Amino acid sequence: MSGLRVVPAFRHGRERLYVCRPDGSNVAWYDREAGRINLLGEDSRDAVLAVLRPFVTGPVTVGPPPVPTPAELARLTLHPDDDLAPNRPGEALLVALDRDPGPVRRLRPDPRRHALTAEQTVGETLDRLDGAGWRTLHSVQLPGGTRIHHLLIGPGGLYAVHALYARKARVLVADPMVTVGRREAEPLLRRLRAVADRASHALTAEVRPLLALAGPATLTLTTEPRGVRILQDPELDALGRLGGVLKPADVEALHAIARDRNTWGRL
Repeated sequence: MSGLRVVPAFRHGRERLYVCRPDGSNVAWYDREAGRINLLGEDSRDAVLAVLRPFVTGPVTVGPPPVPTPAELARLTLHPDDDLAPNRPGEALLVALDRDPGPVRRLRPDPRRHALTAEQTVGETLDRLDGAGWRTLHSVQLPGGTRIHHLLIGPGGLYAVHALYARKARVLVADPMVTVGRREAEPLLRRLRAVADRASHALTAEVRPLLALAGPATLTLTTEPRGVRILQDPELDALGRLGGVLKPADVEALHAIARDRNTWGRL
């Protein structure tokens, strides 16, 4: 086989080198990051290896493309408008503020901006857990106007994370009530448990509620909250060390289900 040429391209943020015939059809591709040359036909092996030789770095595996997992197939067939994975931390608030920024001058800061700061602070920390095998979805909208700020899926299980702005404020937790500074107490833990229960129903897997406090001065618990984990934003990194609940394949499968907007519309 002659006349093959190498064409670089990017898919899902990763570089691939495609080996093409003169008519443009592919016969193989080289994934440098995975160290693998995927052949679409065994009869082209020698010609493909010859044309790729100047580009190959390090040891490589040569063979047919791997069979996609059910999670990969679900992702490939998901319509972009229904995919929640691209959501940024605080996505819903970013959209709301873009549509209605509010008055330029006001006596008190727009509470939406404080809430956005909390979601971005917490969300960016959770996104860094990706290297430890965790996946995070942001701004998961539920029917009725309820929203999961962050859905965390990883080796240590599933968490519905609520980010609460508490910069330099004293936080008092008396289950189910939460008081931040001089604000009125609210039954936040009860609502978090209800949201986690709805998420468990949608995913047919246990989802635990987690309250993430962004920047509190102090945290006081009158009693241990029932079934709700409470962490301050610097403590969220510790979640990356949890394990023993989900295998990597289970994490990817649940992430594929959770990123589909239609999963949540059925609640």
